[in-house]
Amino acid sequence: MSDIALTVSVLALVAVVGLWIGNIKVRGVGFGIGGVLFGGIIVGHFVDQAGVTLSGDMLHFIQEFGLILFVYTIGIQVGPGFFASLRVSGLRLNLFAVLIVIMGGLVTAILHKIFAIPLPVVLGIFSGAVTNTPALGAGQQILRDLGTPVDLVDQMGMSYAMAYPFGICGILLTMWLMRLIFRVNVEAEAQKHESSLANGHSLIQTMNIRVENPNLNNMAIQDVPILNSDKIICSRLKRDDTLMVPSPGTIIQAGDLLHLVGQPTDLHNAQLVIGKEVDTSLSTRGTDLRVERVVVTNEKVLGKRIRDLHFKERYDVVISRLNRAGVELVASSDASLQFGDILNLVGRPASIDAVANVVGNAQQKLQQVQMLPVFIGIGLGVLLGSIPLFVPGFPVALKLGLAGGPLIMALILGRIGSIGKLYWFMPPSANLALRELGIVLFLAVVGLKSGGDFVDTLTQGEGLSWIGYGIFITAIPLITVGLLARIFAKMNYLTLCGMLAGSMTDPPALAFANNLHATSGAAALSYATVYPLVMFLRIITPQLLALLLCLFAGGLAIYGYLRWLRNEKAMRLKEDLPYTHSLLIISVILMIVAVIVMGLVLYAG
Repeated sequence: MSDIALTVSVLALVAVVGLWIGNIKVRGVGFGIGGVLFGGIIVGHFVDQAGVTLSGDMLHFIQEFGLILFVYTIGIQVGPGFFASLRVSGLRLNLFAVLIVIMGGLVTAILHKIFAIPLPVVLGIFSGAVTNTPALGAGQQILRDLGTPVDLVDQMGMSYAMAYPFGICGILLTMWLMRLIFRVNVEAEAQKHESSLANGHSLIQTMNIRVENPNLNNMAIQDVPILNSDKIICSRLKRDDTLMVPSPGTIIQAGDLLHLVGQPTDLHNAQLVIGKEVDTSLSTRGTDLRVERVVVTNEKVLGKRIRDLHFKERYDVVISRLNRAGVELVASSDASLQFGDILNLVGRPASIDAVANVVGNAQQKLQQVQMLPVFIGIGLGVLLGSIPLFVPGFPVALKLGLAGGPLIMALILGRIGSIGKLYWFMPPSANLALRELGIVLFLAVVGLKSGGDFVDTLTQGEGLSWIGYGIFITAIPLITVGLLARIFAKMNYLTLCGMLAGSMTDPPALAFANNLHATSGAAALSYATVYPLVMFLRIITPQLLALLLCLFAGGLAIYGYLRWLRNEKAMRLKEDLPYTHSLLIISVILMIVAVIVMGLVLYAG
């Protein structure tokens, strides 16, 4: 059997064993895709015992390509919502999640200093303790850039596997501990969450208002400032028994009923200006109007602003709202259309059909994948990750690497949506397939490389101590931030659980949080809010962790470690000063950032 055939066969065996392990669940919680890592360790152990040699170059290529596929598809998936999650509505949740990431790095740095844990090992423990596989890939990438020997880089995968199991269990235990400490009534928390949604925090809602302000009588809608802004959409107007689709030039009269769409605070302001909220239905049933959702699939309208398409003037149709990547938005006139956008239209049937033809509304296109943008995005991401960032006094240039570069590029392209006829929308099924394929390939290779020495490390080496270090990295940030969020910010328990799961980008933990209450979507909402930013931070953290270690080592520990890797003699302190000063400056900056984040968290609470 050729080397290629042998390597592919072994990888297939690893995937089968690992996915089977991942499907084993105890009380609804399992390793999921992480089981592939343990499948690789098991197969790798027996492959090593049998003396079988696999192609190192091929394994390295498969590992890196799998990582690129994984992080790129994640970026495309979360890109449209990434920047939206940084808005004020999600500020508090994101600040707490960022604090968990920062504290995890600080705990790792302290353990590294106190117990003199080798850098590859501590980065692996950190990645496993936070259950983030892309962090493992990013850490291995920077270690190779630093010139770390291959055998030490492989230790990172082994320490990752040691810390991973408690990383999953630790999140669940933290949720249980928060519930025990604060004696949480889950049903009451769910009701509070629903009440907060009803009060309209950052959700698109509707309101029917009767015009009672005499100053607005016989005024055109476009002359009423609150109605002429992009914050409010007036999608229907009812006068007597006639329901119509209003245009900017429509004259409103006292007693008219307006159906408005917008943010709760904006709707409240409109109600204060216009008149009184009423319960009267403005349903299109029994009228010549209808409401329909259509999807944007026509390349000719991609990137065009809603106002430039003149739907109201040409077709007498109003776009009442826009759904992009699962996020409901007010259809402001300045909004540019992206492939896959879902438009909520109000108008007459023939007019809606005409608009649907303009925007495409071809459902079959949503299942097609444009492969050209995929490879353009991956290529640009690899180039971005290869750009060196020179820090004065630092021995090597920092890079985003094959994990950070494709991720950031995918976030940007996902946010842009389209350039000309190229669009970066990817059907969810295709995105999931490529993402799962990538992570399976990556974990399979990591497991195979770690399997040979795994058993000896666990039984005769430092495996148990690595597990202990991982427990600290998992538990301390989660428990600390959980207490802060509950005590100072009075955060809803279900929202807190979703935020904790999102801060670890851990789907099994989200499943556990969702099962706390059968109908509440609080956990899923907070998880989705913090996930994009946290995933980005988790991937770049291993590259920045070397700088964070300077908070405790004063720059000399990393310098000495790198010198040791190169088997060079220690330099005199006089020669070390420029390097040390540079790292100390970076350390001070990072410390200030941590303090600012803590202050913002408490202020936002």
